[in-house]
Amino acid sequence: MPDLPPRSTHPRGGLWFEDFAVGTLMRHRLTRTVTQMDNMLFSNMTLNPQPLHIDAHFCATQTEWGRPIVNSLFTLGLMIGISVNDTTVGTTIANLGMTDVRFPAPVFEGDTIACTTEIAAARPSKSRPDAGVVEFLHRAYNQSDVLVAECRRQAFMRRRPAGDA
Repeated sequence: MPDLPPRSTHPRGGLWFEDFAVGTLMRHRLTRTVTQMDNMLFSNMTLNPQPLHIDAHFCATQTEWGRPIVNSLFTLGLMIGISVNDTTVGTTIANLGMTDVRFPAPVFEGDTIACTTEIAAARPSKSRPDAGVVEFLHRAYNQSDVLVAECRRQAFMRRRPAGDA
């Protein structure tokens, strides 16, 4: 059997630093419907007793929403998680930070989240020749195409190994 040509992506599917072109917009294939269990487990696992997330009676009688809203940190994690298969799985060295995190509309149990990622910036590392810094602009939308979350994320990414096409 002949050798396969070298892969352009990491064996797990992530892109190398060199693959990120500034201005590229990716529409991620994965979507996810958020459940009551997601919201309850995440809020309880993170010791967040906010009744906006876990108390349906409170929400029905004392909030403008009339029902629980999904924990925003779950939404942030889901948005970034949805992007991983198409961008960084196997090629991230570390997340460096997140800025400009916004939640312009609430997420409710039963909403289906779809995400995009725009490559906002990329530069080689000054200290490590085998790495670079990529800035992602992640956005999440509900099933009605309403923007529900966005953030800028800076990631320390592996460069393609020498000899890998």
